[in-house]
Amino acid sequence: KLNFTESKRSNQDFSFLYRGNQEAMGQEESHTEEVDLEQIQELCIIFMKECPSGALHLHELKRIFGVPSSSAEESLYIETIFHSFDTNKDNTLSFLEYVAALHLILRGNLEDRLKWSFKMYDKDGNGKLDRQEVKHLIKILYKIKLQKSNISMTPTEICDRIFELVDQNDDGQITLSEFMEGAQKDEWVMNMLKLDVNASGWVLQNCGKFP
Repeated sequence: KLNFTESKRSNQDFSFLYRGNQEAMGQEESHTEEVDLEQIQELCIIFMKECPSGALHLHELKRIFGVPSSSAEESLYIETIFHSFDTNKDNTLSFLEYVAALHLILRGNLEDRLKWSFKMYDKDGNGKLDRQEVKHLIKILYKIKLQKSNISMTPTEICDRIFELVDQNDDGQITLSEFMEGAQKDEWVMNMLKLDVNASGWVLQNCGKFP
């Protein structure tokens, strides 16, 4: 872990970290969604202020993004995000893992976001999605986003429809290639599978709640 107790970094230093992390994560800068790097820099400064040890725990991430304890769905959503970026599975986010997460959520291209979405769905990490995994996350998204939209389907119906359209060999599991191809062929599937839930807006809105 890195120690930032007395760290002072310039804008140029931050830009170097951003570029290095994008290359390490195989990400390319999005051409369709421009998010001011100053917003990411502000979130990085918050990290260094709140976590001088360089290790960010789940409850600290929830506090940074203003996730209320009363909202079980938002809490589960941020927890899923947290674990998807905890690459070494030590139950903390290092500064570099945190920067990589911000870049993907705020500036990632479509392919990177879909791969991240697949990872979010794939709770057991076996590289395939079963109905239980898909339905688990759809239920969370349903409470946060879908029930406020014009979608009249239940989480179970949404899950069944996703498998009908995406599970090409009808084996009851969705592979990464099926996931990527299905999402890019059908706009409805894309909206269901891409777990942004207006991610950039959600992150920027909620980080503003931090005192």
